[in-house]
Amino acid sequence: MTNRQVLRRHLVITGAVALSGALLAACSGAGGAGGGGGSQSHTINVLMVNNPQMADLQKLTADNFTKATGIKVNFTVLPENDVRDKITQDFSSQAGQYDVASISNYETPIYAKNGWLAPLTTYAGSDTGFDQSDILPNMQKSLTVNGQIYAEPFYGESSFLMYRKDVFASKGLTMPANPTWAQVSDLAAKVDGAQPGMKGICLRGQVGWGEMLAPLTTVVNTMGGTWFDKDWKAQLDSPAFTKATKFYVDLVRAHGEAGAPQAGFAECLNNMQQGKVGMWYDATSAAGLLDASDSPVAGKVGYVAAPVDQTKSSGWLYTWAWGVQKASKNQSDAWKFISWASGKQYEQLVGTTLGWSRVPAGKRTSTYANPQYLGAASAFAKETEAALNAADPENPGVQPRPAPGIQFVGIPEFTDLGTQVSQQINAAVAGQISVSQALQNSQALAAKVAAKYQGH
Repeated sequence: MTNRQVLRRHLVITGAVALSGALLAACSGAGGAGGGGGSQSHTINVLMVNNPQMADLQKLTADNFTKATGIKVNFTVLPENDVRDKITQDFSSQAGQYDVASISNYETPIYAKNGWLAPLTTYAGSDTGFDQSDILPNMQKSLTVNGQIYAEPFYGESSFLMYRKDVFASKGLTMPANPTWAQVSDLAAKVDGAQPGMKGICLRGQVGWGEMLAPLTTVVNTMGGTWFDKDWKAQLDSPAFTKATKFYVDLVRAHGEAGAPQAGFAECLNNMQQGKVGMWYDATSAAGLLDASDSPVAGKVGYVAAPVDQTKSSGWLYTWAWGVQKASKNQSDAWKFISWASGKQYEQLVGTTLGWSRVPAGKRTSTYANPQYLGAASAFAKETEAALNAADPENPGVQPRPAPGIQFVGIPEFTDLGTQVSQQINAAVAGQISVSQALQNSQALAAKVAAKYQGH
């Protein structure tokens, strides 16, 4: 798998109530083309993102799920930005073209409140083989609205700090198990130049509410800031938000990767694998790629908790999950597919046929007690599980918030707002404007969004 095939965390979506005007062309996958003798009347349509884990699912469906159940699965697979647009179009209109779609914990509460999703509580409760109680508590909570389960996770992630153990040892440096951002900044300065061409740390600088703003917002949270206070007053030019953003921008400009304004998840992964950076703060899902058998740094990377300042933890929470369109006429068959794809037996299938490093982890407690998985993921499994369990989307900072979310604000308008704010801060990373000017511009953007909610 090449670096450009890694799952990208752009998390870009049109607003839940704003529909894209152009119908995007669908790309049919081969995963649902056939079956093992089931009735052709049992067919479901699944719309999903083209991440590597989904590609594995496509390959395994016909010979396993369809063969066992007789349910044919027609996959439509699109890049992340495109699939979000198309899902929003179909689910908001309740056209019913797709029975199941890959949605995240950002969309799920919004879609559920809009009446676009079929509740899955009854299906999950009666399906003893699925074992709903095994889903990690934070994952389950993030996909539940008013006591009803509206999506089931396919895989999940938090965030943590990755570092080159061998480089730290050669420099006589020690990485704390629970570092503060002040300690990380100090270590970045000492690691900078430790090897020819090596910078201290990689931090995303690329435009996008799910690129740079994902890690940056966790820094804002732990340094005492928030996008909006409990009364929906925008806080982007507040002292805490300013302190965190200036810290992030100064750190990446002083000791960060080359080309930081263009660096996202994929670019930082490449930098870490190629020895161009000594540390990287990002998604826990990166660990399996860094420690893969074909990775140049396999066995050389250590993993510790997301850095903090004023909070006990600061890792984000994200999942690609399965939601069923309320208008679907095939909800029972849709649940059978979800039960299989998000079930323990599917993880076992992937582990034994494709390799345990490719298991879609981050969603079940049992995964982190599986000796076979732990054998392949021993370097990072415990740290990943701890990060997932510590994430708190309801209270990620030091003050009450009007909407849930750690690395995002759980409102439809955040997609556009976050993207525009990231453009401002990206300009500060590039040295084109000051952080103060970037946040002054951003405050005006956030205030317009806040005005829609104040008093409601």
